[in-house]
Amino acid sequence: MKADIGLIGLAVMGENLVLNMESKGFTVAVYNRTVEKVDKFVAGRGAGKKFIGCHSVEELCANLERPRKVMMLVKAGQAVDDFIEQILPHLEPGDIIIDGGNSHFPDTIRRCKYVEDKGFLYIGTGVSGGEEGALLGPSIMPGGSPKAWAAVKPIFQKISAHTDAGKPCCEWVGEGGAGHFVKMVHNGIEYGDMQLICEIYQIMKDGLSLTNEEMHAIFAEWNEGDLDSYLIEITRDILGYKTEAGEAVVDKILDTAGQKGTGKWTAVAALDEGMPLTLIGEAVFARCLSAIKEERVAASAVLEGPKGAVFTGDKKRFVNDLKQALYASKLVSYAQGYQLMRAAAKTYGWNLNYGGIALMWRGGCIIRSAFLGKIKRAFDKNPELTNLLLDPFFSGKVKRAQAGWRRVVRMAVKLGLPTPAISAALSYYDGYRCGRLPANLLQAQRDYFGAHTYERVDKPRGEFFHTNWTGRGGDTSASTYIV
Repeated sequence: MKADIGLIGLAVMGENLVLNMESKGFTVAVYNRTVEKVDKFVAGRGAGKKFIGCHSVEELCANLERPRKVMMLVKAGQAVDDFIEQILPHLEPGDIIIDGGNSHFPDTIRRCKYVEDKGFLYIGTGVSGGEEGALLGPSIMPGGSPKAWAAVKPIFQKISAHTDAGKPCCEWVGEGGAGHFVKMVHNGIEYGDMQLICEIYQIMKDGLSLTNEEMHAIFAEWNEGDLDSYLIEITRDILGYKTEAGEAVVDKILDTAGQKGTGKWTAVAALDEGMPLTLIGEAVFARCLSAIKEERVAASAVLEGPKGAVFTGDKKRFVNDLKQALYASKLVSYAQGYQLMRAAAKTYGWNLNYGGIALMWRGGCIIRSAFLGKIKRAFDKNPELTNLLLDPFFSGKVKRAQAGWRRVVRMAVKLGLPTPAISAALSYYDGYRCGRLPANLLQAQRDYFGAHTYERVDKPRGEFFHTNWTGRGGDTSASTYIV
C-alpha cells in the first residue's frame, strides 16, 4: 500500500491535519525529525488508521504514490530549506514538495524557482484555522507551480473547510509566493481584528466598569448579528470561562502578547509597496508595547492621565457605539489588506481573485465571519473595485456607523484609554475621503531643505519644479523619489 501524500512534522498542526486527511479517505505517510513522535502517534491517535509511520525522509518518499506529494509543516526559515535538501534526492520529475507552514513569501518565491530548476514542482500554501481547523477543515491558500495544482487539488479541497453552500475554502491563488502572501495578509488582518476587539474590551472593562459576565453577554449578542465571526465567538467564550474555583481565567493572564512574524511581515510588505496599512501596523506595535511590561508598570507610577475622568452618559447607547466602531474599523482593516494584495499583485505579476480569496476566508480560518460573504459579493459585482470602502453596501454601513465610531474615539481620549487601532482606522478613513491632504506643505518642506522638487496643481502630472526658497540656493535640484 502506497500513501496518497506524505507529511513531515507532527507538531500540533501537522498531527491534526493528517488526522483530517485520513478521515477523508486518504492514506498518509508521516515522518518527524524526532522519530519517537512517529511511533507515539501511530500507536496513539493514529492507531488503527491508514497511516504509514516512517523513520527517514527516504522511507517517506519510497512509500508515496506518484507523483509524490511531500508536505512539510515545520518551523519557518532554515528548517524548510534543510528539509527541501533532504527530500530532493528521493524525487522524480513531476513530484511535488509542499510547504504548509507560515513561510515568508519571498522565501517561497526563491524556493519555488529553486525546486523547479531541479525539475520538480513546488507549492507554498497558507493553512489557517489553528488546531481545530486543521482537524475539522482549515482554510487553505495554495500558490507556487501551477502544474502542481491538479495533483493536490482533490486532497486540499476535500480536507478544507466548506461554506454553507458547500464551496471549498481552498482555491488556487497564484504563482510563486502568492499563496503565502495571501496567508500573510490574512494573518495581518487577524492581528488587526484581535487588537480591535481588545481595545473594545478595555473600554468596556476600564471605561464602563462592566463585569466579565456583562461583556460575555454583549459579545454573545454581537455574534448573532453583523459581527458574527470566529474571533467574536471565542471572545464570548473566553469572557465566560471560569476555573473550578469560580475565577475568571482571562483576569489571571499576564498582559504581554507575543508574535511569530506574519503581522510584522505584513506591515513591512505594506511599506515596501507604499500602501497605508496603518491599522495592522498599529496592531503589531500594540503587541510590542505590551511586551515591555516592566517599563509600563514603572511608567504607570510616574505618568498621569486625565484626572477625575469617568464615563458619563447612557451605557447601553455607548455599547452600541462600540459595536459600530468595531464594525467600521474591521472594514478598514480588510480594505487596507485588499489594497496591499492589489499592489503586490502588480509588483509580482499575480492574477489574484479577490472575491475567491474572501470565499477561502469564509470558513475554517481565524478571521472567518459573515462579513466575508459581503466582501465576496462586492468583488463579484465589481472585480476592479479599488477599495472596499467604495462598495455601496460598505459605504452605507460606514455612514451609519460613523457617529458612534467618533464618539468612541472621543470618549477613549477623554478617559485616557489607548485605542491605537480604532483611532488609526478612523484617521485612515478621514484621510482616504479627503480630496486634499497637507502633503503640499510637506513637499514644500522637502524642496526647501533638499531641493527635492514638487508638482503643481496648475501643471500636468509628471512635471517637476523647484523654488529657490532662501535666495541663496541655485537652480540645481535633487532627484525626485516616490512612495
